Amino acid sequence: MSFWPKIIPVAAGVLLLAAWWLPGGPLLTTVSAVMLLAAVVSAVHHAEVIAHRVGEPFGTLVLALAITAIEVALIVSLMMAGGEAKAPLARDTIYATVMIISSGVIGICVLLGGLRHREQSFRIEGAGPALAALTALATLVLILPVFTVSAPGASYTTTQLVFVASSSLLVWCAFVFFQTVRHRDYFLPTTDPSNEAVHAAPPSTRETWFSFVLLVIALVAVVGLAKLISPAIEAAVVAAGAPRAIVGIIIAIVVLLPEGVSAIRAALNNRLQTSMNLAFGSALASIGLTIPVVVATAILLDLPLVLGLAPKDMILLVLSLSVCSIGLGNGRTNMMQGAVQVVIFAAFLFLALVP
Repeated sequence: MSFWPKIIPVAAGVLLLAAWWLPGGPLLTTVSAVMLLAAVVSAVHHAEVIAHRVGEPFGTLVLALAITAIEVALIVSLMMAGGEAKAPLARDTIYATVMIISSGVIGICVLLGGLRHREQSFRIEGAGPALAALTALATLVLILPVFTVSAPGASYTTTQLVFVASSSLLVWCAFVFFQTVRHRDYFLPTTDPSNEAVHAAPPSTRETWFSFVLLVIALVAVVGLAKLISPAIEAAVVAAGAPRAIVGIIIAIVVLLPEGVSAIRAALNNRLQTSMNLAFGSALASIGLTIPVVVATAILLDLPLVLGLAPKDMILLVLSLSVCSIGLGNGRTNMMQGAVQVVIFAAFLFLALVP
């Protein structure tokens, strides 16, 4: 392994401990933000080391779980610290995650991969059910609360929250079984499904366990540093006159940036199957694991939770998932499909700033 991924988790943990005694201010916030990004990249690096050891599709599953753990920890910590003002935070972050993945990450992968390789292929047998599960979960969690009548506003009652959380977890577990046991071959590279060593030589058992320990340290540091700099992020958003939903987008971008880079790099190397595994696995874990934890936290601590989207956001979500379904429907992609999805992603970012 490289030298820096070994040092950064420890350095981030030391900074987090030192922050309890250091005086606050712009310098500490800046250093913490830089170390936060470095810790995220380091966490993903160690997740990839573990992923290389266990092979596909388990590898992308490990990476998706690491990313989701960061996202869940950030949302829960900010919800507990913010009270009523953080009621829509889980909704904004999950919505941003789905949009970033379905239109941003997939769109850029397909566009750049198409420009370099003209056409690329992947296993629609795996991507199709994954997209169907993502569409169902996104509708249950983000759209349906607007139309229910048992609770005021765009919220669920406690009973409805328990049902949706249980359903989300059940669908995610079914997908993991489908991906790793029943139809594992649907998620192996199309060029040579029998060859699982298409990414890199697997690390030793010692390196794998060492990466696991550093991964845990990095995740703890990410959560603590994010909580440390969150007041500065919110103050900057308010000072800029931007909607508070931007906070959720920032969280999603920070968490998904390393994984997005990995997916784009795989597409440029003509491994679009890996890109799809990363994208859909993360999107499903973002809902299937985040919602149960957030709901349990909200119920146990009596925290407010708003899940329903505004009409503009519902339209963008339906548009993104529909275009994704049409564009990926035959298992082959080209740059035109990617260009359309990137435009939708740009519209999502623009309308978040100028609603």
